[in-house]
Amino acid sequence: MSDHIQTSIQNRTGFLTLDRPKALNSLSLQMVRALTATLLGWRSDPEVRAVVIRSTSERAFCAGGDIRFFHDAGTRTPQGGSALLEDFFTEEYALNHLIHHYPKPYIAIMDGIVMGGGMGISQAGPGNRLRVVTERTKMAMPEVNIGLFPDVGGSFFLSRAPGQIGAYLGVTGEIIGAADALYAGLADVYVPSARLPALLELIASDNGDDVRATIRSFAMQADTVVPATSMLAEQRALIDRHFAHDDVVSIAASLASDVDPFAQKTLAVMNKRSPLMMCVTLAQLRRGAKLGIADCLRMERTMVRRCFEHGEVLEGVRAVVIDKDNAPRWNPSMLDEVSPDMIEHFFASAWPPHAHPLRDLG
Repeated sequence: MSDHIQTSIQNRTGFLTLDRPKALNSLSLQMVRALTATLLGWRSDPEVRAVVIRSTSERAFCAGGDIRFFHDAGTRTPQGGSALLEDFFTEEYALNHLIHHYPKPYIAIMDGIVMGGGMGISQAGPGNRLRVVTERTKMAMPEVNIGLFPDVGGSFFLSRAPGQIGAYLGVTGEIIGAADALYAGLADVYVPSARLPALLELIASDNGDDVRATIRSFAMQADTVVPATSMLAEQRALIDRHFAHDDVVSIAASLASDVDPFAQKTLAVMNKRSPLMMCVTLAQLRRGAKLGIADCLRMERTMVRRCFEHGEVLEGVRAVVIDKDNAPRWNPSMLDEVSPDMIEHFFASAWPPHAHPLRDLG
């Protein structure tokens, strides 16, 4: 088990509490294993009727995977090869699959920063999930900023957002708040952060048949200030028009031809991201729209192996976290230098079918 995961059962509700505040609850391999072991144990336990996952920190639910570990492990051996990296991504994605298909109500209190791996442990399958956001929620799949792609099931949940919102979020890596998360279908209810202690107390004492219904009722009755108007809703027509293109060069050209301030701001953001990984991300999301969650995760497992072989993610993490110069030397450095063959390589299987590390997912 991990020192950074607290577990308890109160009134037949299992509480998983992330407790690594100094790292914004970034997931380590030990944390992934602790979450997996606990959820497997509770899955068939009649004394657990629902699961709540939350954080001890007001700053973050979970900021993602431990990217400093990614860099350290990936630079130890040629072409980013590392047994620890292999284990981390295989076990993290298996955890994402477990959560997606969890048979009991799974409630994520997405207060504070929710990014990358934090999304993977929040976006459970639609049948049993409930995702709570607050005015402090800062949600993103920002991987293109570090030379990666929106993994942990991003192929699945981003590609199913309304219109081209998923493509916009994945290709730009932009951060959204509660109103946008609700509009994009990446959250279910809003509760002010000041009311979270009362909500958690209610969950721990509730004897109703459906804890999700209890939470929804609480959210409706809470002293709620309605979240600000959704930016995504306001810009939906523009996002849908520009991000409908099937390659990032065309998206960028479309944005460049639009004098709207939002279009120009979006283009400026994209000019800072990895050209290669923006292109790979768009291809990933187009493919993911036609796949189930297991196949999305298998695809992503191949993609992440290719990312570390290429080295783009190591350079991205170096620039953001290690040297902190915020001047990544992307390869290629320009969008028009990214070829179809470069993109396709990220989807070429790294293993024979019988040896894929996620072959046993349902």
